[in-house]
Amino acid sequence: MSPTPPLFSLPEARTRFTKSTREALNNKNIKPLLNTFTQLPGSENEKKCTLDQAFRGVLEEEIINHSPCENVLAIISLAIGGVTEGICTASTPFVLLGDVLDCLPLDQCDTIFTFVEKNVATWKSNTFYSAGKNYLLRMCNDLLRRLSKSQNTVFCGRIQLFLARLFPLSEKSGLNLQSQFNLENVTVFNTNEQESTLGQKHTEDREEGMDVEEGEMGDDEAPTTCSIPIDYNLYRKFWSLQDYFRNPVQCYEKISWKTFLKYSEEVLAVFKSYKLDDTQASRKKMEELKTGGEHVYFAKFLTSEKLMDLQLSDSNFRRHILLQYLILFQYLKGQVKFKSSNYVLTDEQSLWIEDTTKSVYQLLSENPPDGERFSKMVEHILNTEENWNSWKNEGCPSFVKERTSDTKPTRVVWKRTAPEDFLGKGPNKKILMGNEELTRLWNLCPDNMEACKSETREYMPTLEEFFEEAIEQADPENMVETEYKAVNNSNYGWRALRLLARRSPHFFQPTNQQFKSLPEYLENMVIKLAKELPPPSEEIKTGEDEDEEDNDALLKENESPDVRRDKPVTGEQIEVFANKLGEQWKILAPYLEMKDSEIRQIECDSEDMKMRAKQLLVAWQDQEGVHATPENLINALIKSGLSDLAESLTNDNETNS
Repeated sequence: MSPTPPLFSLPEARTRFTKSTREALNNKNIKPLLNTFTQLPGSENEKKCTLDQAFRGVLEEEIINHSPCENVLAIISLAIGGVTEGICTASTPFVLLGDVLDCLPLDQCDTIFTFVEKNVATWKSNTFYSAGKNYLLRMCNDLLRRLSKSQNTVFCGRIQLFLARLFPLSEKSGLNLQSQFNLENVTVFNTNEQESTLGQKHTEDREEGMDVEEGEMGDDEAPTTCSIPIDYNLYRKFWSLQDYFRNPVQCYEKISWKTFLKYSEEVLAVFKSYKLDDTQASRKKMEELKTGGEHVYFAKFLTSEKLMDLQLSDSNFRRHILLQYLILFQYLKGQVKFKSSNYVLTDEQSLWIEDTTKSVYQLLSENPPDGERFSKMVEHILNTEENWNSWKNEGCPSFVKERTSDTKPTRVVWKRTAPEDFLGKGPNKKILMGNEELTRLWNLCPDNMEACKSETREYMPTLEEFFEEAIEQADPENMVETEYKAVNNSNYGWRALRLLARRSPHFFQPTNQQFKSLPEYLENMVIKLAKELPPPSEEIKTGEDEDEEDNDALLKENESPDVRRDKPVTGEQIEVFANKLGEQWKILAPYLEMKDSEIRQIECDSEDMKMRAKQLLVAWQDQEGVHATPENLINALIKSGLSDLAESLTNDNETNS
């Protein structure tokens, strides 16, 4: 009989692996571990699990003995080599890192995390990523809980940057998908007016000797007189605004919005009244800017009353506050997927936000140093942010597109030849379908594809036919009650939406109007269509009607060309001119005061250049209303350098008149 193979013994294997680990650390070579792994009996999984325990045991001894970080990192590096060689499980290095960071103080954790940062390429490789990404995420979150955001700001930032480098942009764990706010970020300030020192005279403070908090004022800077009159009301209103920046949803509440409006107007009025210039900036700050000195960063605002005058005179502090306004306004105006349907701005609120945004940008450009450049850079960044908002609203799709592999060769399929009678080549030229009725239907037309393209198979009505009744009912002279109008019929509304999506450019045109119901939306669309579509033809003309037409014709003949140009453009004129404009629509768009977002929307809606041109002109017509005249359009064409088209439009105008 052959000798029985030796059985696997956990205590013996663990002892040998521990001894080999020590030897590998001394030699800085993984060979002792490889030799022990091949010599030991047992299955591969048993030996891997035992080696994992041996690594943790050796690491525990090093931590208890307060060994230097180099010894700890050597064990983790050895485990990484073991994973590469296939002698331990892929999660072992991450388990060891978690043990180390849980046991060591924060100053040593900084050294360990530097090792983690340097090996980010290793963690992203196929061998380690799937096994270790959850360990690394948990490890970083545990570290962030231990760290203070105000005291360990740099360390917290390094952890966030590491996670951004490790995970792809579309990683769900790193995305705030539901657009939640950090409501724990509360700015604490003095809310008791009785305890306020702002009512006291500054001269008395200086005579008695004002207590200066650490970090508030340098030793070499003498206290200066306050150029901005500050009382407790201004102090309270100024810092109360931080609660709205922390939770912008409050702005949709009527009472909260009034409070925010009042406080904002007072604070911005102070910024406008007391502007800064280069000479008012701190000398120390200007020297740091010139010499590239270290910039001091505070994670939280200092809300001491004694600092208020210095803060309002500080250009960087003003930039922080003004930038908070711009971020808040972008959220209030933007389209957010998870924003409640009740969170809608009124026209008055939208107008105030638009005017205040311009004022904030003006204040930023006037704020030294390099205010103009800083203002443009902020505007560019916030415009770019809209692209990320759109990406988030679409569910954060991955940026990586997988290639379709066409590795399998296409197989040639041989078809058996059918009889001539079956193919319709026989004496009666009929194609037999196996059923008498099917054969009759199939042979109604010699060419079935041409039969499908026939005009008789066009079942979709035109806009004029479908909306003729609704347009008549919308006319106040017909005095049709609201409940009897066709737009209130749900079946009619459903068919109207389908038809508008196929035939009307207004359907995909973005608008700021809010409609509470489908009939209200259709009523608005019917009014627009009534302006563009030709009036219904009259069946019988009476003598009186003919006289009226003759009078109208005489009036038109006596009309001057200037009067005709002042009339709004018609739908027919837009249709004709859109065909001429074609690919040059994008050159004209800025001169019709179209925003970049509206131009991008037109590009997304259609790939046909003529349709884009028509959408541009329709959007301009909606925007300008009665001022959308041929005269204004001709002026815009001349300014954009499209003189040929301007001349053509002028000739068409004179010909039609």
